[in-house]
Amino acid sequence: MKIKSVAFVKSAVKPSQYPLPERPEVAFAGRSNVGKSSLINTLLGRKNLVKTSSTPGRTQTLNFFLINDGFYITDLPGYGYARVPQGVRKKWGPMVETYLKSRTGLGAVVVILDIRRLPNQGDHDLLEWLAHYKIPEIVVLTKADKLKRNKQVHQRALIAEDLGRDPSLLSVFSATTGLGKQALWRALEAVL
Repeated sequence: MKIKSVAFVKSAVKPSQYPLPERPEVAFAGRSNVGKSSLINTLLGRKNLVKTSSTPGRTQTLNFFLINDGFYITDLPGYGYARVPQGVRKKWGPMVETYLKSRTGLGAVVVILDIRRLPNQGDHDLLEWLAHYKIPEIVVLTKADKLKRNKQVHQRALIAEDLGRDPSLLSVFSATTGLGKQALWRALEAVL
């Protein structure tokens, strides 16, 4: 896909703050420090659109971006480990759940996993929740550049087995090299 325009629309924590659901939308979710911001920046061809940080848990709101004046990408807060106050962390789950249950026009959720790690309970919970509510997911394994090719294949197979999925359904991605960028766009275009 050719990206002609990218605009930050707004941050939100509740439905009354969301932009009107007049365009298709794809959300991006993953545990803290999985490379979600880097993936979005690479996908959109922008270096600093979504802020990256070495400190997990920086995204604490739902962040909406309008792409090509035709669809939204929503950056969801990371789940799991984060150095944020417990009170803030407790609000994240209900905030994200409310968004996912109520957002019309949501075509899919890109579930981002680190290829170097097996899915944790939070990853399984998110995928089970999406399946329960019949929200399509696109599973992407990030940080592929950190592993040699044969190790990527091995880890992809292990993660697929852990998730009970065919390995071919898991996309491999690297924000550093651009590996998997076109394949992810094809998957996104199919749901938008």
